[in-house]
Amino acid sequence: MANTYVIGDIHGAFLALQQVIRRAAPDPDDRLIFLGDYVDGWSQSRQVMEYLMELDTMFNCLFIRGNHDAWCEEWLAGLGPDPNWLFHGGRATVESYNGIKPADRIRHLAFFGRMRPYFEEDGRLFIHAGFSSMHGPGMEHYESNYSWDRTLWEMALAVDHRIPKESFFYPKRLQLYREIYIGHTPTTNYDRDTPMQACNVWNIDTGAAFNGKISMLEIASKKLVQSDIVQKLYPGETGRNK
Repeated sequence: MANTYVIGDIHGAFLALQQVIRRAAPDPDDRLIFLGDYVDGWSQSRQVMEYLMELDTMFNCLFIRGNHDAWCEEWLAGLGPDPNWLFHGGRATVESYNGIKPADRIRHLAFFGRMRPYFEEDGRLFIHAGFSSMHGPGMEHYESNYSWDRTLWEMALAVDHRIPKESFFYPKRLQLYREIYIGHTPTTNYDRDTPMQACNVWNIDTGAAFNGKISMLEIASKKLVQSDIVQKLYPGETGRNK
């Protein structure tokens, strides 16, 4: 039976992405679900995007759009760099795309355009950040929440585990799915460099943009594969550390 792997935030760490894929050694029939934030931070965002397009021809891949990917897509489309984007890792992405040919720019834009806001299957949700509607992401009023919301994760962390799931007081958002997989909020914020589970929410962003690693989790077995600490693969760089 084919496995399904979910991969956390990458942030331009091409070498770490290659490493974690090599260590996991997925089979051709396996599915790879990427949770977004492929760019911004380390110096090889363009190479990350090229590698993802290559992986898409080798495996059954699904790509979720993160907030940093949305910023990059806007810039590639000619809308001008958002100052917040440049401050939060975008400068390294701009430098990595320096000298890109027009045909390659179009190809990258098409790839960004195929990314999904979220994916649902078999009682599982895969989304970059979260959603605020108690009726699910399909009823979300502000679609930017898909790539920006942190309240889903913060709520899962705060739930009193003595409250049964069937209780009137248990958060409705957490009752909608068997499992929810997110990125966006680094687990290194909580002094953890491995994925964290809170209620039925799994946070797979293990701080690759900063002092952490890229994580790749097989969703059935929960087998975890990780890269080295990304900063060790990019000596002399700081990523998104200020």
